Amino acid sequence: MTFTFQRPWLLLLLALPVVLMAWEWQRRGQILVLPLDHSQARPRNWLRRLVNTCNLIAPFLLAVALLLLAGPQRLAVAEDARVLTNIQFVLDVSGSMTSPFGDGTRADKATRALIDFTSYRKGDAFGLTLFGSDVLHWVPVTKDLSALKLSAPFMRPEKMPPYMGGTMIGRALRSVQKVLNQRPEGDRMVVLISDGESADLSGGAAQEIGEELARDGIIVFYVHVAEGSPQEETFTLASLTGGQAFAAGDPAALKEVFQRIDRMKPARLQPSAPEPVAFLRPFALAGLLLVALKAISLFGLRYSPW
Repeated sequence: MTFTFQRPWLLLLLALPVVLMAWEWQRRGQILVLPLDHSQARPRNWLRRLVNTCNLIAPFLLAVALLLLAGPQRLAVAEDARVLTNIQFVLDVSGSMTSPFGDGTRADKATRALIDFTSYRKGDAFGLTLFGSDVLHWVPVTKDLSALKLSAPFMRPEKMPPYMGGTMIGRALRSVQKVLNQRPEGDRMVVLISDGESADLSGGAAQEIGEELARDGIIVFYVHVAEGSPQEETFTLASLTGGQAFAAGDPAALKEVFQRIDRMKPARLQPSAPEPVAFLRPFALAGLLLVALKAISLFGLRYSPW
């Protein structure tokens, strides 16, 4: 295992504990002659070496402290990072979205499906645009999913002003295109939900918008929440961007559509470079062991202080 130091210049100070160790091992100290007549005591070199070894613990502790101050670090194992996907929900709030749809309205079920979809895509950023005859960017692109959930009660068509009563899909997509182009990073995706036909997609406008969105790397998925087939131009537009148009004639089909969209545009991972992280544990454990040994040695394995 290899490691580096954040402040390698501090390692030069390791010369100090080395000098202290050499001095401690070689010094004789103050010799005290004891008046013991007819003594048969013999020199105990092994005991002197043992005491000197215990005295070396303090310089070793100084060396460990310097190593910790130098900031040992090692490269952490790199994990694949999730590439952020900026997902803009574009919801039709025209009057027809109040039509019955299962046990609720088209708007209610569409809103519920959008919120459920966010649970499949943890780590992505979401924004919300409401449109009718005009466009209203309701929630900016954010990873804070609570912003989207808390805005749900205010997204009902009944609360919209009268001028939002039509369906202008082309205008909404051009406006959303500007919003997503401002995102500095990540993939870009639009999930548009509507139940009507848009006059501003006819006459080649759908192909023109689709090509512009494709050039900007924006994928469009269109979900038609009504009986019957989606407008023909929505198939053209979505396919040009790499997306698809779906028909969802009931709430169960709507849920399945969003699960298919999640499978078609799975989270993308990219390898990330390993980053240095602190590597203090072995040095700290060595320091604690030395402190314990020094404390034990003070009970007797030391020279008398007089």
